[in-house]
Amino acid sequence: MLRGLATVNFYADDVEAAKDWYVELLGVEPYFQSPAEGGPVAYYEFRVGDHQTELGLIDRRFAPPGLPDVPGGAIGHWHVDDVKGALDRLLALGAEPYTPLTEYGPGFVTASVTDPFGNVLGIMHNEHYLEMLAARP
Repeated sequence: MLRGLATVNFYADDVEAAKDWYVELLGVEPYFQSPAEGGPVAYYEFRVGDHQTELGLIDRRFAPPGLPDVPGGAIGHWHVDDVKGALDRLLALGAEPYTPLTEYGPGFVTASVTDPFGNVLGIMHNEHYLEMLAARP
């Protein structure tokens, strides 16, 4: 049934500031925006990582009803090769600590931050992810 992470959506009161922050973090420009022209952008989308997973930034005006305005809920963890290095970079860019760097066993380390727009961004070193990547044709 679940075949893989397709899109992660984050909401921001200032979607332009969120776009600029994620451009700085990711080192790439969004590949898609809506509307494409003629009005303020309400949605930016990036393709990120080995599987080109989509990261969408949405103007909070379009958030589903009842979405809390505080960090919480599920945490999606993006694989990184160096959790401490990635965590240090996120904090240097203005993110706030959410969960501390934690090792769950050899090869499995996580941490998470709250981005400047109130979204929880998880990072993880995951040996299983690397094994699956290495096994790809």
